[in-house]
Amino acid sequence: MTLRRSRLIPVALLALAAVSGAAVPCRAATTPAPPQPFHHFKVTVYIPVRVVKRMAHDPAWMRSSWRTISSRLHVDQVFIEDYRSGVSASDATLSRVKRFFVSRGVAVAGGMAMLGAGRSAQFQTLDYTVPRDRQLASRMSARLARHFDTFVLDDLYFFNTKSDSDIAAKGKQSWAQFRMHTMDEVSRDLILKPTKAANPRVKVIIKFPNFYPSFQEMGFDLKNEPKIFPQIWTGDETRYAATTDQQLRPYESYEIFRYFENIAPGRNGGGWVDPIAMHDLDRYASQLWDTILAKAPAINLFQYTDLLRTADPRNREAWEHLPTTFDYFDMARRCCGGLPGMPGASHPLLANVVEYSLRKVDAVAGALGQPVGLATYRPYDSTGEDFLPETLGMVGVPVEMYPQWPHASTVFLTQAAATDPGIVSEIERHLRSGDNVIITSGLLRAIQDKGFDQVTDMRVTHDVAAPTEYVGGFGFGAGTILGHSKPMLFPLVHFYTNEEWAVLRGVDHQAGVPLLLMDHYGKGELYVLVVPEEMNDLYSLPGPVLDALRRYLTPDLPVRLEGPAQVSLFDYANGTFVVESYRDYPAAVRIIGGFPRLTNLTTGARSDGEPVPAIPAFLAPPSAAAARPQFGYELRIEPHSFVAFREGR
Repeated sequence: MTLRRSRLIPVALLALAAVSGAAVPCRAATTPAPPQPFHHFKVTVYIPVRVVKRMAHDPAWMRSSWRTISSRLHVDQVFIEDYRSGVSASDATLSRVKRFFVSRGVAVAGGMAMLGAGRSAQFQTLDYTVPRDRQLASRMSARLARHFDTFVLDDLYFFNTKSDSDIAAKGKQSWAQFRMHTMDEVSRDLILKPTKAANPRVKVIIKFPNFYPSFQEMGFDLKNEPKIFPQIWTGDETRYAATTDQQLRPYESYEIFRYFENIAPGRNGGGWVDPIAMHDLDRYASQLWDTILAKAPAINLFQYTDLLRTADPRNREAWEHLPTTFDYFDMARRCCGGLPGMPGASHPLLANVVEYSLRKVDAVAGALGQPVGLATYRPYDSTGEDFLPETLGMVGVPVEMYPQWPHASTVFLTQAAATDPGIVSEIERHLRSGDNVIITSGLLRAIQDKGFDQVTDMRVTHDVAAPTEYVGGFGFGAGTILGHSKPMLFPLVHFYTNEEWAVLRGVDHQAGVPLLLMDHYGKGELYVLVVPEEMNDLYSLPGPVLDALRRYLTPDLPVRLEGPAQVSLFDYANGTFVVESYRDYPAAVRIIGGFPRLTNLTTGARSDGEPVPAIPAFLAPPSAAAARPQFGYELRIEPHSFVAFREGR
């Protein structure tokens, strides 16, 4: 990949796009053809109730705004909301807006956000122990069912009040138990029962949000609600971690859809993305891509008027002239006659960003098979080392998460697995059958005094160390320097020499700090991954350390990535894979696999691999001994970009 522009567009000119959200019509010489449907997924748009009411009261704005959006982005369906935060739409309003979209060949569905009036910034939900709010939920549900055969419960369908009536009803239960039981009852009796009475054909969708480690405390019941409702949708919004309180990892836009797909196979209807706190347009685009790379059959855009906002190209200065997958210059030329400020050109809108970005991923989505990754068991309603699987995804380890113990030869477990009361026996069974288990230091700490000492002598101590140098090795006296880093705190794990082995370790003032330990049990191998005190410090590990971790964590996957952190690998069972960078600068990576040829799915270019020498025995997992010959491919991956490949051909 090479740079493609010699001219530089002044940043000041690009900043002209940072204007109000009013749509500016394109003034192209000819009227472009309307965007065509996407080949491999549907696109839906959510319309909040305040916008619905505006549409009904101002039909001219409804027509013009839809003309603006539909001329830039193909939309298959809209969700028309009837209630949010104490604001509701009348039957006449719902009917008027519904007729408008139906007359234009757009599928319609309903929606509602079950917030109470007031404190909207902190999401005060309805209080489901108060008769007035229970009646409201039932009444709004029935009304939606009279207008639509399908409607969605926005992810604000949870329960976070602590009123006197809540406290009395909870009794001795935990808040999580009380709220999950309450929301299961509300779902059956206040949502589904009145909707079925009003419309026997109705299908109610529950949309789960992105903060899944906290679900149980909010009343979301991941085990039972997907069985209560006929379909679920997934909140894939990951936004910009540095300035948002959730600090979600970008990889979650992919991984959370995969997890929910494994919870409700075939009934996960789509992913849900928004441009809130996106920081830059590429951050928004990658959420769209990762949803589709997770094999979502549809994507929902929240919300309608956001698509009318000017596409602000700021915060992209570090990579704006590189050949990135989202190319603002190319988009502006295609949609709006050139860059803003040029004669006859207009400002691109977010609708243009979505259309352009989704076309990029649509071009490769059909070739991708069933996603595969490091099989990770995360029980329902669990917490502990939250978002660690997504963090591993950010350092190039493909992850596939399941709510039950997965059928895989290598299983990865975080501290969240301690929620399962039978976890020790499940680990022992898996190891004795000849398979491998990788657990984290957090899980070891949680179960080391609960019978796990019958499996291994390793224990997490109360001490920490801050290594700055790293060594890889396997066996007595063997090892090689893998690099240096800033000081990072790791918990110290005690182990017995010649009983367990530190196959990766740090060095703190000539003292060893285990990072990855191995023990043998039955016919299998047990590994302990020591997680730094600050999980994001995994990003700061030297590339060779990450390369070694990837070898140990993904011995069963056909493709492996080598290189720095914040570059992800998405692997599929049909010999395809995708490499995506979330970095602000180009990155040099290497793809390793047992295939002598590689085809770029976007360009069609073919590459022959270079044979990779066998890894020295003291640096390789025991399972690598019988591996087939490996080939390597050098790749420069551009910032905030993805590249898709097929093995062979």
